[in-house]
Amino acid sequence: MHEGEMRRRIRKGNSYTRRNRWWKYVISAVIVVIYLLPIYAVIVMAFKSPQDYTPRLALPTKLYLGSFTKAIEDANILNALKNTAIITVGVVAIEVLAGCLAAYPLARNRTKLNNFIMKFIMAIMMVPALSIVVGVYSILVSIRGINTYWGVILVTSAFGLPLSIFLYRNFISAIPVSLDEAATIDGASTLQTFFRVILPQLAPVTVSVIIIKGIGAWNEYAYSLYVLQKKKMFNITLTVKSFFSENVTDLNAAAAAALIGTLPTIIAYLFLQKYFIQGQLDSAVKG
Repeated sequence: MHEGEMRRRIRKGNSYTRRNRWWKYVISAVIVVIYLLPIYAVIVMAFKSPQDYTPRLALPTKLYLGSFTKAIEDANILNALKNTAIITVGVVAIEVLAGCLAAYPLARNRTKLNNFIMKFIMAIMMVPALSIVVGVYSILVSIRGINTYWGVILVTSAFGLPLSIFLYRNFISAIPVSLDEAATIDGASTLQTFFRVILPQLAPVTVSVIIIKGIGAWNEYAYSLYVLQKKKMFNITLTVKSFFSENVTDLNAAAAAALIGTLPTIIAYLFLQKYFIQGQLDSAVKG
């Protein structure tokens, strides 16, 4: 077969493949629109004047920054950012440290007890968090955890730990046991083996845990609504919610507050996207 004929057939095959996959491009475009439309609506509403009565998805007739001023001065969105950052750092620290320490013995000691514990952890993941809100709230009241950082940090971490343990256990199971045995022969204790041999290899899955749990803690609303009752303790989601009431709804200020609240996560992703993507890929392969 001549080289020219071969190239012609290859081009024809590629063209046929593209024609048969048109529906995939349509579905992809629809998914992109579904995800981007809310973001577009928030940006448009944030820069619109309350007196601008054009359709909500229409571009503003002129840029209006008063909603950002209202979000910063009246709603104290900067204080909300500080509260959210403290809660997020606390939750991520607990979930990473407790998650990997709990997962190590579960991954290395395959006993009936550990298998039962792992199944129990998986069962906890199936329990809706709000189904036990009354019991959790009662406990927090009794230990004075209402309107405290540590109260919402403990609750959020407790509900997130099962997934962290699951991810770490799957990743550690893929690490050869021979590394532990070699460290033991050299005289290392169990903790020394974990911190010196295993922990340095957990960077990819740790990145994945930080992504999942960090974003979850940053956007936490359900338990924050019950635990953080004082306005000075509000996080981002509660601050945005404060613009909605029975009497007044300020969509423009709420959009401005939401936009300010998402900026830190967007900036973090822009700087760390390479590590985010690589961490997720590595975790998926080893898991």
